[in-house]
Amino acid sequence: MRLTKSTDIALRIAMRLAVTSGGAETTAPTTREVAAAVGVPYTHAAKVVSRMTHLGVVETRRGRGGGLALTTLGLTGSVGRLVRALEGSGDVVGCEDDPPCPLRGACRLRGALRDAQEAFFAALDPITVQDLVRQPTGPVLLSLTARPEDGPDPHP
Repeated sequence: MRLTKSTDIALRIAMRLAVTSGGAETTAPTTREVAAAVGVPYTHAAKVVSRMTHLGVVETRRGRGGGLALTTLGLTGSVGRLVRALEGSGDVVGCEDDPPCPLRGACRLRGALRDAQEAFFAALDPITVQDLVRQPTGPVLLSLTARPEDGPDPHP
């Protein structure tokens, strides 16, 4: 199973925010700064941050002193729960695509793949973002410096 690009970006952003929240940095990073630090385009990061905010994982603050912060749910909630929410509940294969698979009425593969997908998510259930940023990952994440290329971020 391969995660969507959006889920990959969301996990990277969550990890970056986990090491900046409540740490030595005095200001919350902006979306543009986090996007640059984790190596993703600002437009993609902005969409992902919006989704993460909707899920209650990220908090955004506008204006002076604003920026992004990981919520308690984002820090201590299950990575499996977050990945499920971001990936959705769709099947691994497109049995009902156009044209539909001719085996779909008698196929055992679909159920086996669904079970494998759930086992994948279940393996992530006991893990939190806080777990993901423990040594040696946290210091590496802190060393990633944001290099905004387009000037100040108009949105946090």
